[in-house]
Amino acid sequence: MFDVVSLVKTFGYFGIFGIVFAESGLMVGFFFPGDSLLFTAGVLASANFLNIWILTPLIFLAAVLGDNIGYFLGREAGEKLFERESSFFFRRSHAVKAKEFFSEHGSSAVVLARFVPVMRTFVPVIAGIGRMEYKKFFFFDLIGGLLWGVGLTLIGFFLGNIIPDVDRYLLPIVGVIVTVSLLPVIKVWYSAWKQTKR
Repeated sequence: MFDVVSLVKTFGYFGIFGIVFAESGLMVGFFFPGDSLLFTAGVLASANFLNIWILTPLIFLAAVLGDNIGYFLGREAGEKLFERESSFFFRRSHAVKAKEFFSEHGSSAVVLARFVPVMRTFVPVIAGIGRMEYKKFFFFDLIGGLLWGVGLTLIGFFLGNIIPDVDRYLLPIVGVIVTVSLLPVIKVWYSAWKQTKR
C-alpha cells in the first residue's frame, strides 16, 4: 500500500506526472494509486503545497499522453501482447479483462475505464489492438482525461477548501476511494468468473 501523502510531498509534480502517465498506458502502472493520488494532490493544493493551476493541466497532459502511448503501442504490438508471460509488471489476465470491458462498453469504455483501476491501464492498448479509429479514440480520451484527471483533483481541492483540517481525515477518505474504485474491477472479474463456470 502506497503512502500517497508522503509520495506527493516527496516527488511533487514530477512524481504525479510520472505515475499518471505510467498508469494511463504503459502497462506497468496498474498497481499505482491513481484515484487516491489525484484526490490527495487536490487536497494538498488547497493547503498551498501545490499550485492547482499547474497541477490540473499537468495531470490532464500526463493522462492523455499516457493513453496515446498505450493506444499506439497496441496498434504496433497487436495481439503479440497477449502472448507475453505474466510478470510483476504485466498480467495477461488483466489484458483479457480489459478486452472484455472494451467489448461490452464500446467507445465509451475509453471514458469509463478512467475510473476503473487496471482497466485504465489496459483499455487504451486494447483500443489500439482493435484498430479503433484514432479520431474517435482521441475525442473520448480527452473527455476521460478531463473528467477523471481534472475532476478528481478538483474534488479534493474544493473539499480541502471547505472542510477545516480535511487532511486529518485524508487516510480514511483515501481508503474509501480505493475501496469504491475497486468495486467495478470486482464486478468485471466476477462476471468473467461466472461465464467460465457455465
